[in-house]
Amino acid sequence: QKMDQTDVHRAFMIPAMVCGTAFFINFIAIYYHASRAIPFGTMVAVCCICFFVILPLNLVGTILGRNLSGQPNFPCRVNAVPRPIPEKKWFMEPAVIVCLGGILPFGSIFIEMYFIFTSFWAYKIYYVYGFMMLVLVILCIVTVCVTIVCTYFLLNAEDYRWQWTSFLSAASTAVYVYMYSFYYYFFKTKMYGLFQTSFYFGYMAVFSTALGIMCGAVGYMGTSAFVRKIYTNVKID
Repeated sequence: QKMDQTDVHRAFMIPAMVCGTAFFINFIAIYYHASRAIPFGTMVAVCCICFFVILPLNLVGTILGRNLSGQPNFPCRVNAVPRPIPEKKWFMEPAVIVCLGGILPFGSIFIEMYFIFTSFWAYKIYYVYGFMMLVLVILCIVTVCVTIVCTYFLLNAEDYRWQWTSFLSAASTAVYVYMYSFYYYFFKTKMYGLFQTSFYFGYMAVFSTALGIMCGAVGYMGTSAFVRKIYTNVKID
């Protein structure tokens, strides 16, 4: 039952956040009679896509993944009772690792973020797509390397809580991207007023969330392969 609730929450979370943000911005646009206001029919179409396309696909994917994956194939014996976690230094805590894990991945895309933001908000043509693809590959590689190192130190401190730590430490890159959007808004744009501010920060929140989920998934998959590999090669009594 708890798993079913988690599946429903996961299926609703992203569509609800995206649609809620878009509708909130659209209501402000309608209030200000802005040309960017989305027609009512388009809003209804977006809701129908969320409820009749995205949610069923999420549920079908969940059912297929649960039934086709079979039993977990752990490389070693897993204790039924979690062992107590010993005390460790403050910088080895999962919260600290999560906060610091996104610095290097953000540094790998820092310069490219300026050009992407400029193409979005300054309406300048972006045409170096090959370089952007290279930056994306570098981001994925750096994210995997950083999360593996963070997980190694976490496991070395006898802390087994690596799953969410690896995901969140990689996803924290999005927090730094969103913080950079504040700098770009105040120092690189001439936007003002409630509508422009809500439009900018609302869609930047959606963009940052999508980036965080992508980085978190990449980091978790890389870390999961690393953990499975090391426990396959290590003999545990």
